[in-house]
Amino acid sequence: MEVQLWREILTPYDLAVKELIVKFEHLIYEHRSQGLYSPIEQVSGRVKTVASILDKAQKKNIPVDQIEEQFVDIAGIRIICQFVEDIRKVVEIIRHRTDMEIVSERDYINHMKDSGYRSYHIIVDYEVQGLHGSRKIKVEIQIRTLAMNFWSTIEHSLQYKYKKNIPDHIREKLMNAANAIIVLDNEMSYVRSEIMDVQNSFQLHSRIVSDILNNIQNLYGTANEREVLKIQDEFYRIYEGNDLDQLKRFSRELDSIAEGYRVQSVSMEEL
Repeated sequence: MEVQLWREILTPYDLAVKELIVKFEHLIYEHRSQGLYSPIEQVSGRVKTVASILDKAQKKNIPVDQIEEQFVDIAGIRIICQFVEDIRKVVEIIRHRTDMEIVSERDYINHMKDSGYRSYHIIVDYEVQGLHGSRKIKVEIQIRTLAMNFWSTIEHSLQYKYKKNIPDHIREKLMNAANAIIVLDNEMSYVRSEIMDVQNSFQLHSRIVSDILNNIQNLYGTANEREVLKIQDEFYRIYEGNDLDQLKRFSRELDSIAEGYRVQSVSMEEL
């Protein structure tokens, strides 16, 4: 098959990956901008290389003209969560979306592979709009914890090095590591609520501070400079006290002051 033809085949897959990354990243943003804990920590994606596709087709004796029909992982999205409990939440989010349709699911979290691999796989149909119209693309979404992803990355590298014939003594070490990761994820689940509280508090604190600074910046164009400097000094005093409740109150008061100047500015323009 000509190289140019491969580019045409893979272009819709590349578009699907890029769009889905943006959508999942926006979910992270929506949670955090509202001071909520995001079950998604990171998201990445890739399209298989031509060499990887051909290698897999050769091993599975799949004709080149049937690759798109037989392969469901040409386009891949990887979603990383902090906790095992978050994986189920992400699965539910995907199930309730209307811009993708689930084709199949495989739970390797509760049904670990013999190798020690753990992850949750979802195959979805995702529609893209390209130069030649719309088309449904199959995309594999892998959902796993940070710890699971670390193990999987190492195991994948070893599979590549040993051409899928990993020596027994290394396989044993990998299995021991997989079991240790199960323990680690379980232990982290015990302190999940405390970690979520801290992270939510940090996100809320960051958003309030950002809103306050934005209001102060805008006041420089409408209010008396001496008054703005006074407001700025008050902000620094409260900020150094590290009291979230005081920051909230100050932010609300500043919103009222800023709104008053906006109304005054509009009235002056009308005159």
